[in-house]
Amino acid sequence: MKIIEEVLDRWKAGIDAHQPQQVAALFTEDAIFQGLRPYSVGRPEVAAYYDSQPLGLTAEYRLVETRTVADDVVLGYAAVDFRFTDRPDISVHLGVLLKRTDEGWRIAHYQVTRLD
Repeated sequence: MKIIEEVLDRWKAGIDAHQPQQVAALFTEDAIFQGLRPYSVGRPEVAAYYDSQPLGLTAEYRLVETRTVADDVVLGYAAVDFRFTDRPDISVHLGVLLKRTDEGWRIAHYQVTRLD
C-alpha cells in the first residue's frame, strides 16, 4: 500500500541518517511506541529511542500485509532487518497503524516483535 510505503521509506531514511527528530516527526503526538525496550508514548520518547541507537544503524523492510481499517486509518505488517556496523543484524516483525492527521499520515501505533 503506497501510503505505508511512503511513511516507512521516510522512517528508514531517518534511521539510516541517524536523524531521530526526523523519525519522531512521522509519529502522532500521542503515538504508542514499542521498540525493543519497554513501551513509551509520544514523539519525545520516540526521538530519544532513536537517538540512543548506534551510528551506522540501517533498516531494510519488506511489507508483508496491509489493510485499510477505515478511511483515515491503515495497518501495515512488515519484516525488518536492522543492520549494525559492529554486531549481527536483528530481524523483527513490525506492525504499524497509520492515521491521517492535519500533518498528513502519521504512525499512531508501532509494535516490534523480535525474531529469535
